[in-house]
Order: sequence, then structure tokens, then C-alpha cells
Amino acid sequence: MASSRDAILATVRAAKVPQAARPEPFRAGIRYADPLKQFGESLAAVGGKMIVAPDADSARAQLLENPLLVPGKKNCSLLPEIIAPTFSLDDIADPHEVEDVWLAVLPGEFAVAENAAVWFSGRRLKHRVVPFITQHLVLVVPRDQVVNNMHEAYDRLKFGTVEFGVFISGPSKTADIEQSLVIGAHGARSLSVVMLG
Repeated sequence: MASSRDAILATVRAAKVPQAARPEPFRAGIRYADPLKQFGESLAAVGGKMIVAPDADSARAQLLENPLLVPGKKNCSLLPEIIAPTFSLDDIADPHEVEDVWLAVLPGEFAVAENAAVWFSGRRLKHRVVPFITQHLVLVVPRDQVVNNMHEAYDRLKFGTVEFGVFISGPSKTADIEQSLVIGAHGARSLSVVMLG
């Protein structure tokens, strides 16, 4: 006599599931009349700040208005024309030595209007912990590199040469303890995105 287990497995094996064609890739996605404006609204909703600057000088002037630059603090910058670094990241061998970075200014490749995500690849960054361990993060994105949605964003990604990349949206935050929102819980306390150009 067959066991219940054998009977169930025999029934499953005997079942014929009809073949189904693979669905076409989803291409719809939300579109915005003004993706840059929508990006700014989405970024504000997740706790970040957008700065629109026609050139590096304007970006630097607007960043200097913020209390982000503090004398004596460590600044990491891959964009010295906007904010000068206070140390050379290439001279640091141990990533633990960047634990006290106050401000990091890094290039973003493109931004997503739908959720305020910025694609950052670690192509030029020796220690990829920097955007997550810094107290304040500034991502600089070309103004004309804003896509509407994540479908468009994923179409732009190329993984052949990039070893590390991440979408960053807003400063670090959590609200899982007593439903109280804490900004900077496990990463940057602030995020500014400079739209350059």
C-alpha cells in the first residue's frame, strides 16, 4: 500500500500544466512632464535636498551656504572643482581609516525621478564604504541625466565593467523603534543632490 506521501507526489507528477508564452518585458512605467521637478519632490519626500547649479562654481557657492563644511573635519571629494578634499583617499590603505569622514562629495551617473534614487558606481572610489560611513553625502549628477522610472534606470545599467554600484535615495533613516523616525541611523545624516548643468 502506498503511503500518503507517495500518493501526493504521484498526483503532482501526473498533473499537466499547460505551456504559457513568456510575457513581454514590462515597458510602461510612470512618466513625468518634468522629471527634474519630480526628482526634487521625491528627494524632499525621503529627506534629501536638491541643489540646481549651472556650473561647479555655483554648486560650490550653494554648498558653502550649508553648514556641511566644518573646519577641521575630514572631507572626501572626487570632485575637487566643487569641494576640495582634505585628504587623499588613494593614500589610505585601510578602509577603517575613513570612519571619521564628515563630508563626501561623489559623482552620480544618473537620477530617477520616480523615487529620487541616484545611481552611484564605485568606478573611481578606492574604498566603497565612503558613501555609507560619511556623516553628510553630496552626490553630483548631470542635470540632463534624470530618467522617469526604475524601468528606464535598469535599461541604462551596464554590469560588464562596473564592479560595484548602488542606488542611493535619501539619507539613512529608520522608524522601526516606537514609530519614531530617526535620520542618520546607519549611514549619512544628510543627502544633497547637486543637479549640475
